[in-house]
Amino acid sequence: MKFLDEVTIHVAAGNGGDGSASFRREKFIPYGGPDGGDGGAGGSVWLQADEGLNTLADFRHERRFRAERGENGMGSQRTGRSGRDITILVPTGTVVHNRETGEQLGDLTRHGERLLVAKGGRGGLGNIHFKSSTNRAPRQATSGKPGEQRDLDLELQVLADVGLLGMPNAGKSTFIRAVSAARPRVADYPFTTLHPNLGVVRVGADQSFVVADIPGLIDGAAEGAGLGVRFLKHLSRNRLLLHLVDAVPADPQQDPVEDVASVAQELARFSPQLAATERWLILNKLDLLPAEEREPWAQALVEAMGWTGPVYAISGLSGEGTRRLCQDVMTRLERLAEEANEGTA
Repeated sequence: MKFLDEVTIHVAAGNGGDGSASFRREKFIPYGGPDGGDGGAGGSVWLQADEGLNTLADFRHERRFRAERGENGMGSQRTGRSGRDITILVPTGTVVHNRETGEQLGDLTRHGERLLVAKGGRGGLGNIHFKSSTNRAPRQATSGKPGEQRDLDLELQVLADVGLLGMPNAGKSTFIRAVSAARPRVADYPFTTLHPNLGVVRVGADQSFVVADIPGLIDGAAEGAGLGVRFLKHLSRNRLLLHLVDAVPADPQQDPVEDVASVAQELARFSPQLAATERWLILNKLDLLPAEEREPWAQALVEAMGWTGPVYAISGLSGEGTRRLCQDVMTRLERLAEEANEGTA
């Protein structure tokens, strides 16, 4: 199934049914008076988060949704049947905006969470409501109110604890294959990752976290270059970022120091908040160097980058260093969760 993380849909709630202008007419009761019932309410449109979905591709062909209209009122003070609501399933992590105003209507982050996006119209009043001492035979009834309708922009932002970022061919897909059951495509050319991949990393019997691999970044990504801004947004929910760098690039024109500076610049352009997210430096592909050269090489790179945060030297291909990294990530995530709970207490 092709990945789709942005889509525009049209939703229309049902109109309310009209009220009835009816009079009671039975044998031996020639002047029974008004007995028109109210119209039924129109159906509403709801969005509901479903953790079983991971893409908006279901909206590729069907993008217009309309709830049922309420039935008209009837005689004998019978109210028309209300229109049925419709519920549209979307992936967890879907952000909903009103396309016309740009207002954010909701952010569905929990399985089963529901959001009312179009309210059904109220049913009209039957003539029974207009009876009075001076108007004993009212012939007026009101029409049902129209249901709400609007265009919605749906944007999927993947839910993950840890985000992988880096230039194309930094080895992000190889890393996620090494530490989880996810199987993204891997090849020796850039942009083999065309959509975010999620993997569950299990550290212990009851310890795990979700990691997201997004397409590689290039200069100008924040302005839309390459796969660009479409996927930078998927890092916005992550509590920790792992910045993977090809420490031993095959291309002599590629400089790991410049790559790190370039990615950091793109993050800052896209979102200062994202740039402030805790980020660890992961020097990848050190298996390409002899064992005795790896530590001096890594130390020289870190000094040239002026990096002051945590640094890990790994090989995504062989798995060397990945176990310790994942254990430290789990420990840090647990600490971040504790700090968040203390802040809300």
